[in-house]
Amino acid sequence: MHRITHILILFLLLPDMYIYLVYIVKKTRNIVWRSTYWLPTAMLVAIYMYYIYMTGDNALSHHPQGIGRLAVAVMLFAVPKTVFMLCSLLGILMRGISRLLSLVIFRTPLRSPRSPFVAHRLPYTLLGLILGVISFANILYGAIAGITRFEVKDVEYCSANIPKGFDGYRILQLSDIHIGSWLGNPEAIRHLVKLVNEQKADLIVFTGDLVNQQSHELDGFKEILSRLHAPDGIYSILGNHDYGTYYRWRNRKEETANLEYLIEQQKEMGWKMLNNKHDILYHKGDSIALIGVENDGEPPFSQFADLPKAMQGTEGMFRILLSHNPTHWRREVLSGSDIELTLSGHTHAMQMEMFGHSLASLIYPEWAGMYYEGKRALYVNVGIGYVGLPFRFGAWPEITVIKLVSENE
Repeated sequence: MHRITHILILFLLLPDMYIYLVYIVKKTRNIVWRSTYWLPTAMLVAIYMYYIYMTGDNALSHHPQGIGRLAVAVMLFAVPKTVFMLCSLLGILMRGISRLLSLVIFRTPLRSPRSPFVAHRLPYTLLGLILGVISFANILYGAIAGITRFEVKDVEYCSANIPKGFDGYRILQLSDIHIGSWLGNPEAIRHLVKLVNEQKADLIVFTGDLVNQQSHELDGFKEILSRLHAPDGIYSILGNHDYGTYYRWRNRKEETANLEYLIEQQKEMGWKMLNNKHDILYHKGDSIALIGVENDGEPPFSQFADLPKAMQGTEGMFRILLSHNPTHWRREVLSGSDIELTLSGHTHAMQMEMFGHSLASLIYPEWAGMYYEGKRALYVNVGIGYVGLPFRFGAWPEITVIKLVSENE
């Protein structure tokens, strides 16, 4: 948390220092006006310090909405200022290049604005203002509307190994609901359930991270989520957040009870949890295996999966694996099994995607959508909820409907 604090303060102060020294100081000598410029930043830092250091342990759990709104406010101030600073610095750089070119070509320092190599700072300042306003609007939209812009994605998976009876079978995947982030907004989850049921899928699977930090976040939403329906049932697995490892428990017994309560709650909702287990699905006289493993992530994320145990008894069948973290696919699934289709979540696409790109790609080789290795595939769902930052742009909350297509047809 201290490291995050230092990064936050640096993120806030760096563009402010630049704008203050390059623009504010030159525009006014009035100490009151100069001081006024720092008020928003000072207030944001003060509120952040209050939440983190003066509200006891587990501030992120006890004040998720307040800290989330604060994070959005930081973005609204810091990101446009950073964009403006970078554009301004680009103008200074281009001016320096113009001077150098003028000196090399004309053998004289740049003095005349008639030189073809003059790069005035004004166009870059205006560009910075325009891009700053655009980034401000995008962040505002992502925080107000983006988090509930539920998107239904229809995809197909084709294989000659899919039994004829499962040709056209539709699996609806949900992931990363992070129900603690929806406290005070049950209407959004009601809308989600309505959209899911309208798809009339044969099966619903949930690929982990139902809660943020503790299982009691689910208490006010259990009745709503119990309305999810599919003819062949609802299956789920655990994600890294579901174990409660991000909450500061008083003892190990509390942590264990938290996980047991979450598993029991899902059972009461009518969800069947596959913790290193499998189930056989039957449809039109044929069968396939649905396998689920506990979370298996790259360090420092928990690694509890037992894939050999979960697969035992499914030999020779067409198999679908539910595994929360997509890195598990390359680490073990591809090399240690012949499972053809894996469904994952976890990445959120870092809750932002633009022009088909996301910063998530710097961490995860597979971060959103369908990926293939030969005929074997991984689908990564970018999730429904959010952690900490109530914001999504481009990586809209996702409901995926995967249609199985038998190539024998």
